[in-house]
Amino acid sequence: MTQTTDFETITIDHLRQVGSVKWSAYPDALGAFVAEMDFGTAPQVTQALHEAVDTGLFGYLPAALEQELATAWTDWARTVYDWDVPPERVRPMPDVIAALQATIEHFSAPGSPVILPTPAYMPFLTVPPAAGREVIQVPMARQGGRYVYDLDALDAAFAAGGNLLILCNPHNPVGRVLERAEMEQIAEVVERHGGRVFSDEIHAPLVLGDHRHVPYASISEAAAGHTVTATSASKAWNLPGMKCAQLVLSNDADAAQWARVGSTHEHGAANLGVVANIAAYTAGRDWLRTVLDYLDGSSRLLADLLAEHLPEVGYTPPEGTYLAWLDCRQLGLGDRPAEFFRSHAGVALTDGTLCGRAGAGFVRLNFGTPRPILTQIVQQLAAAVRAQ
Repeated sequence: MTQTTDFETITIDHLRQVGSVKWSAYPDALGAFVAEMDFGTAPQVTQALHEAVDTGLFGYLPAALEQELATAWTDWARTVYDWDVPPERVRPMPDVIAALQATIEHFSAPGSPVILPTPAYMPFLTVPPAAGREVIQVPMARQGGRYVYDLDALDAAFAAGGNLLILCNPHNPVGRVLERAEMEQIAEVVERHGGRVFSDEIHAPLVLGDHRHVPYASISEAAAGHTVTATSASKAWNLPGMKCAQLVLSNDADAAQWARVGSTHEHGAANLGVVANIAAYTAGRDWLRTVLDYLDGSSRLLADLLAEHLPEVGYTPPEGTYLAWLDCRQLGLGDRPAEFFRSHAGVALTDGTLCGRAGAGFVRLNFGTPRPILTQIVQQLAAAVRAQ
């Protein structure tokens, strides 16, 4: 187990006073659902925000700040992912969902279904229908205890008329960090059908242990040619309310298309969010290393706690993210175990059915919390099961 940090001193009372959705939506429950960490953010980010507020940076987003954001992210991508992207190909967005909406509208075949490997991040099931698109759910396969993309099923989904594949890496909710060889196989399927990929890499800085994030668009010229990538500092540095993400355009055609249509979509990126993202990428690495070390230890602690208190629950420690995908099917709680745990354990989790049909009987648990709170969460889940 890793050495404790001052994260251990953060209390439930303090978190409720801060008032984030995770701790205010259910005042009578422990928050373990929405993807927010409980560790605040890097001091360098806080300092940069104070300076921007003191300066009065409240007007429309200046071009110089857009450029600084692009440079900060491209420097990060070059040093951390070994991916060299021209700064002019990195555009500010309010969030990854806005990037998906724009990608569906401008970079997929009109009216075509969206292909979604499941279980999936919940809005990926609702955003395409809101845009008039069908979602083809493609359940992920299990191989050696790990979730993998089902290549035959992906091929069939493209053959059925799907055009845009939503690829999530690191994957929310199952925590997979895709390897280059896996993505090369996925790219072959996409190319065979003339498809497109929206690559959600918002959790890219949150890889655990010896795993390494490889951007999908970086694996080959073909992948770069059919991919639009979206990312942000929002998950790794706990900034989701700051409204800033990055859209990465990895080919000339998409860059030219975006130059014609992109300004309206970019308009929601907030100045302070841009400032926060710049500070995170340029000065927040030491803080992030501390967080990753803590999360890695907490992931293993969760395995130990479940083995002790709820051995019936299936759990494979994630390779990335701070999200645990728990198989509760042996508990006899039906397809929606989160409802039971909310009512009987006083713990708010994400129900797996919200992640697609493949999530029935599962829950998503956020372990990005102090370990004493994580321990209390598991103990309350177990007590509720035993009291049935």
